[in-house]
Amino acid sequence: MQIADLVEATGLDGRVVELIVTGNYTPSPKQRDRVANALGIERDAVQWGHSVAVDNMYGHGPQFGRSP
Repeated sequence: MQIADLVEATGLDGRVVELIVTGNYTPSPKQRDRVANALGIERDAVQWGHSVAVDNMYGHGPQFGRSP
């Protein structure tokens, strides 16, 4: 199944579906239901969550001139 097909079947925003597929976004329970239904599987059959490491940023960022 292509991402475009999944977007059409779920009715979710294309960017959201792409982020879910690539593991960069953890979907809400309703979004999980829509994706699982579109795939014809149970929601619990999918391992939901980030597969990409989340980097923590300290301070307020470079716009304030310093970060540890």
